[in-house]
Amino acid sequence: MLNSSNLRCAEIQKGAAQFPVQSQNLISDNISVVEGETATISCRVKNNDDSVIQLLNPNRQTIYFKDVRPLKDARFQLVNFSDNELRVSLSNVSLSDEGRYVCQLYTDPPQEAYADISVLIPPGNPIIESREDIVREGNETEITCTSMGSKPAATIKWMKGDKELQGKSKVEATYDRMFTVTSWLRFTVTKEDDGVPVVCIVDHPAVKDFQAQKYLEVQYKPEVTIKVEFPQGLIREGENLELTCQAKGKPQPHQVNWVRVDDDVPSHAVITGSDLFIENLNKSYNGTYRCVASNSVGETYADYILYVRDALTTTPKPTTTTTTISATTFPPDIIQDSQAGPEAQRLDHAVIGGVVAVVVFAMLCLLIVLGRYFARHKGTYFTHEAKGADDAADADTAIINAEGGHNNSDEKKEYYI
Repeated sequence: MLNSSNLRCAEIQKGAAQFPVQSQNLISDNISVVEGETATISCRVKNNDDSVIQLLNPNRQTIYFKDVRPLKDARFQLVNFSDNELRVSLSNVSLSDEGRYVCQLYTDPPQEAYADISVLIPPGNPIIESREDIVREGNETEITCTSMGSKPAATIKWMKGDKELQGKSKVEATYDRMFTVTSWLRFTVTKEDDGVPVVCIVDHPAVKDFQAQKYLEVQYKPEVTIKVEFPQGLIREGENLELTCQAKGKPQPHQVNWVRVDDDVPSHAVITGSDLFIENLNKSYNGTYRCVASNSVGETYADYILYVRDALTTTPKPTTTTTTISATTFPPDIIQDSQAGPEAQRLDHAVIGGVVAVVVFAMLCLLIVLGRYFARHKGTYFTHEAKGADDAADADTAIINAEGGHNNSDEKKEYYI
């Protein structure tokens, strides 16, 4: 039977671990060895006085007396014999070789030192199993890992990708002093877990990097996106629209539908598989268009909001008229600003009105000046012909007295009518 000391010794990795056990001048070491390999037992003496050293097995049978082997077991071989040491090797160690070996020094009284051999038995290949092969997104899964036939009991840890998870383990001892360890891991899966390895790692002093893994297969609802094929940018009346519904899931979506939220899809719209085509758009088509994709796990959708704007209009080029106002030349900055908003247009009208008023006022002033000029020169001819008429008693006398007048009454007379 293994006691607690044996189990602690069994935790030591392959090779001889040193735990000195001393009885006066005699020393030996505890040993941990993997089944099938070789263990070396050393009996050492300090300050030996030519006393005889011998090695006994757990049944107190003499293996070696000095350099002589009385026991007929060829697996025991002498490695070294001197006054200070008896060293013996045991090859092809089995579980039956486990126990306490005695180094004995023939003194008065006799002295003994003990070497406990612990045999490590590595576990078999771990077995990993899952409750179901395919798991749906959002459901809980359970994975089991079993390590059988080891000594001492192995420990199991879990990794999902690069993240360590905590499982729950149970240790069972078998009739042949072996141990079976079973560990359960439970967690809720997501779609990101699809294809991720879950690894069961077995830790035991007799083996390194002993593991088994299983790749998760997760089913999840479709992921839906809508791509605008054309037009690019703002959408205006008269243009055509094409939308493509892109759906990806596991399993692959078996159905993709286009609907219009709170209304019907335009009657002339063309739906081809996952594509929606609408030509000659107008504002009555504004609304939310929805792509719905479904598989055996469920259905999801994505929305596209259509907003149709007014069609672009071309601004007519200004025409030249024969009116006086159109003949007036304005600075380029005034003309450019006249194409701005209502505030700028009102300002342009005020400027044009002011210019017209100045022109009209200048023309009126010119007419007044010309009128006064002509009024001053009216009657000049009468004044020159009738000089001296102011001092005459009658018209005849005035004519006679006028400058350049005629003295003879027979001369021709002129009258200004």
